[in-house]
Amino acid sequence: MSGAILLVEDNELNRDMLIRRLTRAGLEVVTAGDGQEALDVMRAAQPAVVLMDMNLPVLDGWSACRAAKADESIAHIPIIALTAHASEGDRRVAMDAGCCDYATKPIDFPGLLRKIENLRGTP
Repeated sequence: MSGAILLVEDNELNRDMLIRRLTRAGLEVVTAGDGQEALDVMRAAQPAVVLMDMNLPVLDGWSACRAAKADESIAHIPIIALTAHASEGDRRVAMDAGCCDYATKPIDFPGLLRKIENLRGTP
């Protein structure tokens, strides 16, 4: 797999654990701690995929996704919502906000890797 993954997570323990696991899987990881920082990093780094926590400070994940999809310089970047909310309604809200996929916490890591690979178009 090539191309950086942007991990947007404000919880330091969750962020560190995911960074370790993604790095061990051979992925380059850049991070952001809130939705506004995520938009800035997306514009600067043009990551291959974004893993976006939805409950974020400054600008929440839902708003950040909508803003990303409205910005033609980053609208093409696929976003996977990461959330503790597991209902079908929550999934629909994530998709309506512009997410391409959805993963609930606690994260099924092998499943998340498959989602990343599918969005990046790698086998």
